[in-house]
Amino acid sequence: MKKIVLVILIALSLIPFIRGNPDAKITGPCVNCHTMHDSQGNTGMATYGADGKPWKSIGPNPMLVRGGCMGCHGIGTAKIVNIGGSDVPQVYHSDASGDLAGGNFAYILGAKGSGASDRKGHNIDDLGKPDAVMAGIIPGGFLGSFHTKTSGGILDSTNGDGATIPTLTCAGENGCHGVRSPAGFGGSGLVNLAAMKGTHHQNASGQLDAADKVSNSYRFLTGVKGFENDGTYKWQNKDASNHNEYFGTTTPPKYGCAGGTVNCHGANGVQSQNNSISGFCGTCHGNFHTLSGGTGGSAAGIGSTTNSPFQRHPTDVVLPNKTEYAAYTSFSVQAPVARQAVPAAMSAAVAPGSDVVMCLSCHMAHASDYPSMLRWDYTAMVAGGGGSGGCFTCHTTKN
Repeated sequence: MKKIVLVILIALSLIPFIRGNPDAKITGPCVNCHTMHDSQGNTGMATYGADGKPWKSIGPNPMLVRGGCMGCHGIGTAKIVNIGGSDVPQVYHSDASGDLAGGNFAYILGAKGSGASDRKGHNIDDLGKPDAVMAGIIPGGFLGSFHTKTSGGILDSTNGDGATIPTLTCAGENGCHGVRSPAGFGGSGLVNLAAMKGTHHQNASGQLDAADKVSNSYRFLTGVKGFENDGTYKWQNKDASNHNEYFGTTTPPKYGCAGGTVNCHGANGVQSQNNSISGFCGTCHGNFHTLSGGTGGSAAGIGSTTNSPFQRHPTDVVLPNKTEYAAYTSFSVQAPVARQAVPAAMSAAVAPGSDVVMCLSCHMAHASDYPSMLRWDYTAMVAGGGGSGGCFTCHTTKN
C-alpha cells in the first residue's frame, strides 16, 4: 500500500513539468535562465543574444538572468529556438517559414523582408535604432496618452509643446509588456526585466479570462484578456484552425482623466480598462480607439458613436451582420476578429453581428514587412481590381 501511495505522489509531482501542460509556467533547470554570480571558469555567464546585435548580453543583469528581453527572444534565425529543453518564441529572426503572431522586429532593421524601414514597426530600445520617422511623436496620441513629468520621463509631443518621448522599451513604463507604471505618478517606473519580475514563473496560458495581474493577462499585456495558442503551432496565427483568440468589446471608452471619461490607470499601472486588446493599444494611440469627447477633445476618436460613418476606422465595434460584412464567416489570419467572450478553444468560424473589429485586424503588434505594421500591402488594395484578402476580407464586395 505504501508503495502504491508513493508512486501516485511521484506521478502527481511530475504533472506541472509535462510539456504542453496548460499552466505554461517556466520549467527546467534554473541555470537555463539564471546565473548566480555571472562567472564560470573566469567567463561571464550572461551571454544570451545574437552575435553582433546590440542586445547581445554581456551581463550581469537584473534578477540574475542570462539575457535581457531580446537576449532570449532574439537569438537566432529560427522563429522558435530551444534553450535548455524549453521552446522560446523569437520576435527577431530570419526564418523563411513565417513569423509568430506578434510579428517580427527584423523587418525594421532589414534582416528579413523587402528592406529596412522605421515605418515597419515599433522601434524598441534593444534595436539600437531610434525611430527617425516618428521622431518621438505617438501616432494617434492625444494629450493624456502619456503624462508630462518634470524630468527623465514621458512627455506628450502632440500638444504643441515640442517635447519628445523616450525610446520605446519591450516592457514597463515606456513599453507594452509587464507592469506599466509611471514613476512620476506614484508608480514604480520599472522598465524591461524589472517590470517583468516573476511573470514567467507564474505564467498562465490557454483561456485567460481574469487578467487581474500581469502573469494571467494575454501575453503579459496587463489587463488584456484572450486565448493563447500554445498548441502544435504555439505563439502562431497559422490558419483558420490554428490561431490566437482575442477579446473585444462593442463600445470603445472615452479615455481621459476628467469626469465622464475612463482613466487608463489601474492596480497594475497603465492598462486596458475594458480588457480588450484594442483598449490596450488605445492607452497610447487613443485617437485611433476612443470615442470623441475624451481628453483629446471633440476631434479625437473614431466618432461620437459606434455607428457609421466614422472619422477613423473603428475598433471595438461589432462586425455588422449585413451587406458586405455578412460574407466574412471563415476566420482569416489576414484580418482576425476578436470575440465578445474569451473562448476556451480556437474557432475557425466568424460570426458577423457578434464578433468584433480590433486594432490587430489590420496591424501586427511588433512589426511587419509593410508600412504602419499592416498585415498586407495597402497599396495593393485596389477597389474593383479583383483582389482578395487584406481589406477585402471584411469589405467583401469592394474587390
